[in-house]
Amino acid sequence: MPPPPPHPDPSPYDALLLVSFGGPEAPDQVVPFLENVTRGRGIPRERLEQVGEHYFRFGGRSPINDQNRAFLAALREDLAGAGLDLPVYWGNRNWDPYLRDTLRQMAADGVTRAACFVTSAYSSYSSCRQYRENLFDAVQGVEGAPRLDKLRHYFNHPGFVEPVVDATLAALAELPEAAREGAHLAFVTHSIPLSMNDTSGPEGGAYVAQHLSVAEEVVERVRQETGRRHAHQLVFCSRSGAPHVPWLEPDINDHLQTLHDGGTPAVVMVPVGFVSDHMEVIYDLDTEAMETAEKLGMPARRAATPGVDPRFVAAVRDLLLERATVERGGEVARATVGGTEPLWDRCPVGCCANPRGERPALCGADG
Repeated sequence: MPPPPPHPDPSPYDALLLVSFGGPEAPDQVVPFLENVTRGRGIPRERLEQVGEHYFRFGGRSPINDQNRAFLAALREDLAGAGLDLPVYWGNRNWDPYLRDTLRQMAADGVTRAACFVTSAYSSYSSCRQYRENLFDAVQGVEGAPRLDKLRHYFNHPGFVEPVVDATLAALAELPEAAREGAHLAFVTHSIPLSMNDTSGPEGGAYVAQHLSVAEEVVERVRQETGRRHAHQLVFCSRSGAPHVPWLEPDINDHLQTLHDGGTPAVVMVPVGFVSDHMEVIYDLDTEAMETAEKLGMPARRAATPGVDPRFVAAVRDLLLERATVERGGEVARATVGGTEPLWDRCPVGCCANPRGERPALCGADG
């Protein structure tokens, strides 16, 4: 009988920290939450109250915290099932539980070094460096705060991509049979200012390039399963900010109109920029875009996000053990799919620059 497999070694890490965006959980929290999100951008309260209506349509509660609770439970179960006795903590950028409060608890528990998994898969200021700045801010004034290492970008990890492929296939299968073959795949992500995309990654343009890489991989895998290569495009949602500032386009609603005008028989919206069904998904896609499609008379389905798919949950464990091996000086094979190589463990100097001026950040070559 062969010997049992060795227990996986997470050292030097003695904890895992889930880092997320946060969201309100009651109506009286909506505007204060939006003030946190937009602080320093000069957005008037009246505009925040307008955006708040999106939340009030769902009882004044964002789904994101509940989704993080479910993800935490799945992570803990996955780690325990793999023989990893590692505590998992959770801290948010914009709402309770705040990162600083979580780090105080980690310090009190004796955690010395933690790996950080951020619920944002791509490179840009708002989806990477801003979280690194938040981590820097959070450790300030926390006596005995643990050392923090951010796990690498995972947009091209099979544990993220494969659930997206299966969700796309499932959504296609739900379309009317007569429209299915000619269905368009609209890969949807959060819009950002053009200038932010231009400075994303160490050389610029990484945000769009990474999404396009994932979209191409999904389209090819769908073709392998169905024999059909569907027309597709990367489109955007949740634009905000001053009207005169150019953001990535087209908006999903404008795109649906263009598809209809061109005779496209059906569409599947693939929320490739999101890891779970939070507000941008359930409002921008499930509510607003679906209403647009209905008005146009175009059959539309929305593919599921990875959520708590076991493959996505297991990807966190894989990224943790990969980075732990590297930190111990070992060799490791990094799991990726598609045409983009695995990205760095520490963000390069100047990567995803802050549009409002340089600020200190953790987990990079510059901090």
